[in-house]
Amino acid sequence: MADRYLSFSRSIHETASVHETIDNTCRVYHRRWYILVVFSLIAGLQGCVWNTWGPITGSAEAVYGWTDGTIALLENWGPITYILSFVLFSWLMDVKGLRSSVLLTIFLIALGNGLRCIATEPKTATWFIHLGQIFNDLGAPVAMGAPPLVSSTWFPPNQRATATAISTLTSYIGISVSFVVAPFILNPKDLTSSVNGSKNISGNNSHHGRYNDEVTKARNDIMLYLYVELGISVFLLLCVLVYFPAKPPHPPSFSAARAKVDYIEGGKKLLKNKQFWILNILYGTTTGVFSGWGGVLAVNLLAFKVNQDTAGWIGFYSNIAGCVLGMIMARFADFFTGRMKCFLIFLFLGSTGSFLWFSMLCQNIIPFNRVWLYVSAVLGGCFINGSIPLFYELTVETTYPIAEGIPMSVITTSNHLSCLLFLAALMIPNIGTMWMNWCMVAVCGVCIPLLLVFKEKYHRYELDTGTIQQERQLARTRHRHHEKDDETRALLSSGEHEDKSLRYTSSGNSVV
Repeated sequence: MADRYLSFSRSIHETASVHETIDNTCRVYHRRWYILVVFSLIAGLQGCVWNTWGPITGSAEAVYGWTDGTIALLENWGPITYILSFVLFSWLMDVKGLRSSVLLTIFLIALGNGLRCIATEPKTATWFIHLGQIFNDLGAPVAMGAPPLVSSTWFPPNQRATATAISTLTSYIGISVSFVVAPFILNPKDLTSSVNGSKNISGNNSHHGRYNDEVTKARNDIMLYLYVELGISVFLLLCVLVYFPAKPPHPPSFSAARAKVDYIEGGKKLLKNKQFWILNILYGTTTGVFSGWGGVLAVNLLAFKVNQDTAGWIGFYSNIAGCVLGMIMARFADFFTGRMKCFLIFLFLGSTGSFLWFSMLCQNIIPFNRVWLYVSAVLGGCFINGSIPLFYELTVETTYPIAEGIPMSVITTSNHLSCLLFLAALMIPNIGTMWMNWCMVAVCGVCIPLLLVFKEKYHRYELDTGTIQQERQLARTRHRHHEKDDETRALLSSGEHEDKSLRYTSSGNSVV
């Protein structure tokens, strides 16, 4: 009985030692949530700063003397700088690591915000604002491309999709916040009405003085807005300087512990990966065209007497609903691993149906109803935005062991290229707006058969689960070996005891 108890206790000790070895190799830290929160705030701030001027177009044009072309250029610095710099920042993420990439990103954002606050005189301020937008937009490749790198570096396999969703969707929340905050601070509608009043009654000094006072107030409100964004960026820069390591002391998973493919070699392998290019087409076209469609939604809805503020709120609710759905789908992806393709098919069926509904309403194929117009637009954006975290995670799974920087930079660049091509089509004379809605239907619909053809691979997940099973099998093998050793020792000890008894008996008989 004592031998069996000793064998059982030794087996428990050996199994515990195996788990200690696993824990020493892979470990999860509570500080991962701090890393995720700081990075997510940086991504959200970058998106908010990029979209500073669109929601306050009327006020900005009155204060700085800008035109619609100036506002458009400030917005277009985002995709322009992204396309020009994504190779550099993908190399930085893969070769120099997370800390260097994030530190440079938040420094560029803070520098850009600082430059925008230097001057208030229109001509000088315009130059500094353009320069500030360029520096802020240079931070986009890391803000948009690094979420899978953060999740794989700090989070275990059963939390990776959720972490990616949080940091990815925070960027869209930041863009949504810019729509909400700006009207409360600046009130462009009142300022525009004042501009019209001053033009109609130009000879009236009282109206002219009131107009100048409102421009001055709008300028002060804009500067306050810029100072708030600068303060947040400086605070986040300090957070990164104080603590934001490139990686934890121990990796959270076996796939994170494994060395990644060299940057150049990874690029060559990526070119030959057919499944990656299918994902690239799926993600780039759908999200890129939707970004362009959402950007000109106000123009699209003018025919239905929907004002700019209402169109902005539709875009806001689409982003927020997409973020909520994206979080839900990410949690499902963590619980039901290996089912991302099924989830994406469901989302694209929903987006195709929603945009088809929207298009038929716009052309009176079905009776027009303004409420249903809003609902269909919000649902379409919800399904598209909800797919983004799943695309990110599936891309990294498909391309592993290639480092995350290269594939993420490529697919996010495809997003910007698709957006630019979509917006460039608007420059065709007399093209109208109805084509935009049917373009969204076609893009989402074509993606469904492409998804059916796509062969999903979960290289990271298979490595993590396979290694864990190997470790468990090793623990069982050691347990069985120790049980056999203990049984052998028990047999030997019982045999020795019997020999001693025989010797004692024989010696007793000889004495007699």
